[in-house]
Amino acid sequence: MINGAHALIYSKDAEAVRAFLRDVLGFAHVDAGHGWLIFALPPSEVGVHPSMESGEDDGRVELHLMCDDIEATVAELEDKGVKITHPISDQGYGLVTAIPLPDGNQIGLYQPKHPTAI
Repeated sequence: MINGAHALIYSKDAEAVRAFLRDVLGFAHVDAGHGWLIFALPPSEVGVHPSMESGEDDGRVELHLMCDDIEATVAELEDKGVKITHPISDQGYGLVTAIPLPDGNQIGLYQPKHPTAI
């Protein structure tokens, strides 16, 4: 039976992103060998959204971290030197921003307004 999920982040600077997840976000991790870190994630859920009519986002997968208080979480990240580049916006389902990664990519951050599965 399925007992977990494994998310992937592909990066041109994997070492910097690993250090960010370890040192800034403080995710627990194991070394799978040769410095290849595998990170524990908080409890998770998955939502399935319809594609846009154009189909340009078919197959797209996104990673969003969830929090209970987005303003406090953003302040904590900023205290650690993270420069949040998108203002917090209300998207109806929750308050949303993004966390920039050292390689120039980003992961979503949101405070859900809907019931969660966790």
